[in-house]
Amino acid sequence: MASIDRVIQREVNPFDPATFKPGNFWQEQQDPALNVNSIHQEAITIIESILAQVAKDRRTRTVLLAGDSGSGKSHLLGRLKQALNSKAFFVYIDPWADSNFIWRHILRQTVDSLLKVPEGQQESQLLLWLKSLSIFKQRSLIDRLIGDRQAFINKLRASFPTDIYNAREFFGVLHDLLNPETHFLACDWLRGDNLDEDALKVLKVKQAIDSEEAAQNILFNLGKISSQTQPIVLCFDNLDNIPYSSNGLRNFQALFDFNSMLHNQYIPNFLILISIITNTWIRNKDGIQGADVARIDTYIKLKSINLEQAEALWRSRLFLLHQQADKLPSSPIYPLNRQFLEDKYPGGKTLPRDVLSLGRQLFQLYKSKLLISENTKPTSTPKSNPTTNKQKIINSSTILQPEYKKIEEIDENQELLAAFQLIWSKELQKIEQKVTRIRQLSSPELIQMLREALEALNIKTKPRFLPSPTYTSYSLSYVSPQQKKCGIVWMEDPNMTSFFHVMKGCQKAVEKNLCQTLFLIRAEALGSNKTQGYQTYKQIFAGAPHCHIVPDLTSVHYLATYHSLVNAVSSRELVIRDKIPNLNELQAFVRKSQVLKYCTLLQVIGVLAEQPSNPNPKQVNLEPVTEFIMNLVTTQHFLGRNTLVQNTLDRFSSLPVDEIQVADLIAKLCQENKLQILDPNAKPEAQLICLVPNSK
Repeated sequence: MASIDRVIQREVNPFDPATFKPGNFWQEQQDPALNVNSIHQEAITIIESILAQVAKDRRTRTVLLAGDSGSGKSHLLGRLKQALNSKAFFVYIDPWADSNFIWRHILRQTVDSLLKVPEGQQESQLLLWLKSLSIFKQRSLIDRLIGDRQAFINKLRASFPTDIYNAREFFGVLHDLLNPETHFLACDWLRGDNLDEDALKVLKVKQAIDSEEAAQNILFNLGKISSQTQPIVLCFDNLDNIPYSSNGLRNFQALFDFNSMLHNQYIPNFLILISIITNTWIRNKDGIQGADVARIDTYIKLKSINLEQAEALWRSRLFLLHQQADKLPSSPIYPLNRQFLEDKYPGGKTLPRDVLSLGRQLFQLYKSKLLISENTKPTSTPKSNPTTNKQKIINSSTILQPEYKKIEEIDENQELLAAFQLIWSKELQKIEQKVTRIRQLSSPELIQMLREALEALNIKTKPRFLPSPTYTSYSLSYVSPQQKKCGIVWMEDPNMTSFFHVMKGCQKAVEKNLCQTLFLIRAEALGSNKTQGYQTYKQIFAGAPHCHIVPDLTSVHYLATYHSLVNAVSSRELVIRDKIPNLNELQAFVRKSQVLKYCTLLQVIGVLAEQPSNPNPKQVNLEPVTEFIMNLVTTQHFLGRNTLVQNTLDRFSSLPVDEIQVADLIAKLCQENKLQILDPNAKPEAQLICLVPNSK
C-alpha cells in the first residue's frame, strides 16, 4: 500500500463538482456513504411523520420544501427515497414542456417512476403496488385471477364499486400488467402513449389517454386504488425551467391547480413534495391564487449547516482515500484543515455545496503542492521515498505560495471547458441508460429539447408553428443559417388518427406559405398507403423542398442531455469547477466545446456541419475516449496511470474498449506532447501522468 500523499497524487479529486449536480433520484443512485445524517435531519423527521399520517388516515397532504441554491434540496429528496421507499412508492417529476399538458406529463412521469425497481426488491414499484391490493391477499384466488381477465375485472369492480373512471377498461389494463405478453403495452397505455388502433384492440380499450381530462382521471384512479396500499410520494423538483405564463412569471399556477384538484376531489393517499429555491418561491408566490397557496399543509425551510456538519461532509468524501493508504492519517479530513472552515465561514454557517467547492479547491492545491515539492528538491539530495513523507495538513498560509497559483492557473478557460465536457460526458452516459427508445419522451418534450439545442447554437426559434390548436405544441419555426424560414413538426404518437390531424396541419402550413422548408421528424410508422394520413404525408413530403427525417436515438440522447443541463442551470444546481453558470454561459460552453457536433438530427436540418463518415463502421470511434482522457487529466492536473485507465473504462463500459486500447491512446497523447509521464521508469501502477502546459 502507498502513503496517503501518494494516494492523493494518483486519485481523482473526491470533491469533483460533477458529483454536486443531483437530480432524478431514480437516475442518480446516490451513495449513502456520502450522506451526513445530521444535515437536514429535522426536515426528514417532519416529512417522515407526515408520510406516516398519510398512511394512517389516507388524506393527501402537500409539503413545500424551500431552500437556497446549493442547500441540498434535490439531494434531500434522494435521501428520503432511500430511507422511506419501503413505506411508500416514490415518483420524481421534473419540469413540464407545456402547461396545457401538465396532467399528461405528471401521469407519464408517475408511471415511469413506478416502473423502477426499489433497492432490495425483485419487482417494480408498479407491480408491488398492484400486488398489494386486497384481492391478492386471498392466496386461493391469485392464480385464478391472474389467469382469468374477466374474473380479475369483476373482483376489482366489487372492491371499488364507484368513483373509478372507465372502470372496466382501467381494471383490464391492470390485469394486462400481470401478463408478460401485454405488460409493456399496458405500461405504454397507462403512461399516456397515444397508441395505434391495433395496440388498443390488444388491450381491449377504446382509446388512448389523449387528453388532460383522461390523464387527470387515471391519476385519480391510481390514488383511489392506492388507498389499499402504501402512499405515493410525488416529488416535484428543478421547477425553475417550467413554462412562463401570460403575466411573465413561471406558470406555477398550473402546478397548484393540479395540487388543489387532488385536495378538492378528496383523492387519497398522495404526499406531494414541491422542492423549490426560496427566492423562486418569493418571486412567484404572488402570481398563484391565494386559495391554492392555502392548500400547502406544511412549509419547510432548509437551514444552513454548521461547521461540524461541514467537517463531516469533508470526512465522508475523504474516507475512501484514507482507506487506500498504508496507515490512516492523523486527521480524518487530511489533507484539509478545520481552520479553513473557521476562516472562510466566521459566522459558523454555510451551505453544503459551498463546503464541497471549498474542499475541491483545497484538495487540488495540496495535490499540486505535492508535485512541486517533489520536482523542486535539490539534485544532490537523494530522492526520498514518497511512502515516508511526513504528512502536512495545508493551512491558510500555504495556499498563497506562488507555486500553487502557477499550477492552479495553468489555463483557467481550458480547465473550465474540460470540466464542462466531463460533466456533459457523465450526463450523456446517464441519459443513454435512461432513454432507451425515442417514444419514451412525449412529442412536446422532444420539440422543447430541440428548441433548446437550436437556441444554444444561436438559432432563434418560435414555438407553436403548426396551425392546429391540438398539436401546435409539437412544432416550432426558425430561420436557418442560410436565411431560409423553416418549420419543424416532431410527432411520435403511433395513433393514425392523430397522425392524420397533424398532416392536415402541415398541409395548412404549406398552403399558407408559413415556411420555405417544412421538416417532419418521425421515427414511428406512417400508416398504410390507404390511410388519409399517409396520403396527405406523401403529397407534402414526397420530395423537395419539404423533408421527412427519421431521427436516431443517439441524437435524442444529445438533445436530452442538454435539456437536463438546462434544467440544472435554471435551478442553479450545475457547478462547473467552482462556477455556477447561467443559461447564456451554458450555451457558450456548448458552442465552444462542440459537444453537439455528432447530433445527426441537427446536421440534417442544416444548423451543424455534417461530420465525416466513419470509413470502417465496424471500428469503434475512439475520439470521445481520447477527449475524455485529455479532459480528466486537464481538470485533475495529474493522475495515477491506473486511475486514468480505470476511470476511462468505467465511462465507456458500453463500448468494446479494453485496457490495452486505453493504454495505447495515452501513449499516443504522450507522443503528441499533450500528456507526459512524470516517472516513466517506474512501474505502471506507480506512474503519474500530467498535462503538458498549453496543450489542447
